[in-house]
Amino acid sequence: MKSLKEQLGGLVYSTDSGNMCPGCAAPIKECCCQQISEQQRLSTLDGIVRIHRETKGRKGKGVTLIKGVSLGDKELKLLAKAMKQHCGTGGAVKAGVIEIQGDQRQVLKVFLEKRQYKVKLAGG
Repeated sequence: MKSLKEQLGGLVYSTDSGNMCPGCAAPIKECCCQQISEQQRLSTLDGIVRIHRETKGRKGKGVTLIKGVSLGDKELKLLAKAMKQHCGTGGAVKAGVIEIQGDQRQVLKVFLEKRQYKVKLAGG
C-alpha cells in the first residue's frame, strides 16, 4: 500500500531548490522532463502557423491564439513579446501557444508573414 506522500506524487517543493518536478524529482530549473516535452512538441509541428480566435473560458473576452510556431521556449517568448508590442496589447505563452489579447488575427498574420512564416487563419 502506498503512503500518502507517494499517492500525491512525492516532493513538490523544497526550501533549498524551490519547486520540484513530479516526473523526475529534480528542481524545475534542472528538469529533463520539460526538455523532452519541448522536443516532442517541436517534432509534431507541420511548419504551418495557425491563428485562432477564442473566447471560451474567458468571460466573453476574446484572445488570439497562435499555434504551431516551431521555436523553443525562449525564442517563443521573445516572439510573443514582439507580437504584443506590435499589437499594443498584453498576452502570454502557455504550453507552446501564444495568447494575444483581443482579435488581432489580421495584424498578426501580416506580422508573421513578414518574418517568413507560412500562416493560416483557422477557426471562425
